[in-house]
Amino acid sequence: MIYDLRTLTYKGQDVFQKVILDTPEREIRPFKKNEACFMFVDNGEFSVRTPDALIPIYKGNAVLAKCHNFFIESSIKQRDEGGKLEVIAVYLDSDIIEELLDVDLNKSNHTVNYNLKHIEVDKLLDNFKVSLELFFDNPELADEATIKTKLKEFLLLISKTQGASQSDFLSALFKLNSTDFWSTVTNNLYSSITIEEFAKLCGMGTSSFKRKFREVFNETPAKYISIKKLERAAEMLLSDDLRISEIAYDCGFETTSTFNRTFKGQFGRSPSEYRLSQID
Repeated sequence: MIYDLRTLTYKGQDVFQKVILDTPEREIRPFKKNEACFMFVDNGEFSVRTPDALIPIYKGNAVLAKCHNFFIESSIKQRDEGGKLEVIAVYLDSDIIEELLDVDLNKSNHTVNYNLKHIEVDKLLDNFKVSLELFFDNPELADEATIKTKLKEFLLLISKTQGASQSDFLSALFKLNSTDFWSTVTNNLYSSITIEEFAKLCGMGTSSFKRKFREVFNETPAKYISIKKLERAAEMLLSDDLRISEIAYDCGFETTSTFNRTFKGQFGRSPSEYRLSQID
């Protein structure tokens, strides 16, 4: 549920946005082509799932993301402890950047080795965020000339934090680092994401994902992923230091009852029975 949404635009496009909402269990953040994003996290905590990693984000942190799909998601603990999620986002459109700075971003060959990056908010970035609050609270002050100035200010500040020239850094934001299909699947194998969500993470339709999966893994996604999760769970059950509920969560099962039922279907005994038999 969204409790508050305030947007500042430049030439008809959203460039600054403040939103207060319930922390989502999992939500895709699809980007337009040639749009990158920076997010200040004012309150709450969540994780960002990319093809490469699951990155935890806390209050006071920020995220810099290239133009690609990723998931914003949270655990029960994050939702209980974090409260409502408050975010200030800066949307970076390549055409607007080129017009503001009079540069051609295609001329630079500079690259960076990430698609999404956790950013520590220094005093300069924090002061910039505070200055935006004035315009969210008083939108009548936010004419196009003012928004243009604030956007140019942000571009200068964020470029300085990344150790590259402004044009090189901004150009790199619109060069997506591809993650191969096999790595995307294996990096997220023990999550609770669905087949449809796997497809979105790979930038594919569900049918295309299933065909590609069978080509790469010689098995259907549902069967392969289930077997791998259960194999990992069986290994973890050899340790009596872990609770069965923890193992279920770590292996991507949404509930302990689902884990128990699926495990027994594969191994012929419940997780607790399996653990006892291995100890004996």
